[in-house]
Amino acid sequence: MDHELDARGLLCPLPVLKTRKRLSALEPGTRIHVMTDDPAAVVDMPHFCAESGHGLIDSREESGIMYWLIEKR
Repeated sequence: MDHELDARGLLCPLPVLKTRKRLSALEPGTRIHVMTDDPAAVVDMPHFCAESGHGLIDSREESGIMYWLIEKR
């Protein structure tokens, strides 16, 4: 089952911190969809995934909103 986190309106570092907290409660292999609108997230989310070992499965921008698909590993 996939999960969703709406982090729109939050500024750095809150989108990453909330994503990390949500992922900590999930089982490995679980995916979470995260929505952000903070311009810093373009750098922060991929860095967070790389440093923590989670998989960044997909990312896309649509009308100023970034959509991230992250898999807990």
